[in-house]
Amino acid sequence: MKIWITRHGQTELNKQKLMQGQLDIPLNETGIAQAKHMKERLKDIHFDAVYVSPLTRAKQTASIISGLDESQLIIEERIIEVDFGRFERAPYNRLGLPMTLYWSFPEVFPAPKTVETVASMVDRTSSFLKELEQKDYDNVLLVCHGGIMRALSGYLTDKKNGLMWRPRPTNCEVRVFESLNGTHRMVDDIKEF
Repeated sequence: MKIWITRHGQTELNKQKLMQGQLDIPLNETGIAQAKHMKERLKDIHFDAVYVSPLTRAKQTASIISGLDESQLIIEERIIEVDFGRFERAPYNRLGLPMTLYWSFPEVFPAPKTVETVASMVDRTSSFLKELEQKDYDNVLLVCHGGIMRALSGYLTDKKNGLMWRPRPTNCEVRVFESLNGTHRMVDDIKEF
């Protein structure tokens, strides 16, 4: 099975460099254009299923890339973005030391109060992927978010800590993984432009 994972297209909060976590923000014009560009890049791929975060920006991206109506997408709560708690809408450059250290090096620094932990991210994404791997798909598309994409990628590269934190996923970047008999490998990384 090939598992194609993409981050949603740009939103206004992305453009303004603000944390958006589980806020339900739609794509902006650039985000729509990014998704359309990625649709063209992936036009020869048939996806047996499209799983998507319940947030609007992910559903819009999934619908554009796959050509499916939003009603045909499979909503998966476990791939919603990381909960940033009190840091929602905070500027990237004014998060304060505890959040900056955690978001830069979550392998080392603990999550500040109100922010989702690494253990939570890893648990929910690995639970979902283990179930997904039992399906009989050739190609499946997952449309999610930059933070949680790092935990999904960690599972699919067999990282001990469950994270592939770096490099940071860009808007509409697609990472392609192969899952075969319990082993995983990354086979491609498609950037938006």
